[in-house]
Amino acid sequence: MSPDSIFQLCSTMALVAWLILLIASPFWPSVDKLLIGVVITLFAIVYAWLIALSFNPGDVEKFNTLDGVMQLFTDKTAVTAGWVHYLAFDLMTGIWIKKNAQKHGINHWILIPCLFFTFMLGPVGLLLYLIIRLAYTKQYFADNY
Repeated sequence: MSPDSIFQLCSTMALVAWLILLIASPFWPSVDKLLIGVVITLFAIVYAWLIALSFNPGDVEKFNTLDGVMQLFTDKTAVTAGWVHYLAFDLMTGIWIKKNAQKHGINHWILIPCLFFTFMLGPVGLLLYLIIRLAYTKQYFADNY
């Protein structure tokens, strides 16, 4: 499979997974088991495979500078691996937001903007959730697990 095909397939899987998280969560409390057990696991496998294809042990030094990291992302396979990395971690963050909100009694429908921004802009959605959680719990360091 080409990096373009993998990019498209994983992006589509992520969109479907996010729609399931957004829509099904209130009615299917254990939906996160499916999302972690299937989608995120598949992303992790694809990521590991792409890294194995594109990573050269001599590239470790490139992680020390911005220019070096930019060089790493000139290869389509490496960029696709980076994209899959984002997809997996953003989805995992969305699942954590959902579970943490349940723990603190925050209504799922209030999470929609947080989850949307987590899908689109990762840390922005997490920040929005943390602000909402602070408003609900009156504790910045509320329990996370």
